[in-house]
Amino acid sequence: QVKLVESGGGLVQAGGSLRLSCAASGLAISGYTMAWFRQAPGKEREFVARIRWSGGSTYYADSVKGRFTISTDNAKHTVYLQMNSLEPEDTAVYFCAADVSSRILTTTRSYDYWGQGTQVTVSS
Repeated sequence: QVKLVESGGGLVQAGGSLRLSCAASGLAISGYTMAWFRQAPGKEREFVARIRWSGGSTYYADSVKGRFTISTDNAKHTVYLQMNSLEPEDTAVYFCAADVSSRILTTTRSYDYWGQGTQVTVSS
């Protein structure tokens, strides 16, 4: 079965950086789109970034464009989210998601598989 396992979250000061990882198993990676979402306390889960494993096309939410970078390591079946210039507003649980569609999908209902999430806390 498909399994997504996130890691790399933690506590960082504003302006700092973190790199999140999502290890994927049980799927043929070339046929999938991977995404990162986040959910802050009391808020809905929101789209952050996505990448197509085959070809590497990316798409970002406006709120993170220029600060976050999504990438893949095909040999390790791992997706990364490099987060720079972090702000307190980036504090949330970050989730990895996967779907077979090649379209740019930014809603939670569009993704079939989810990880358990990793907490990111940015202090001011």
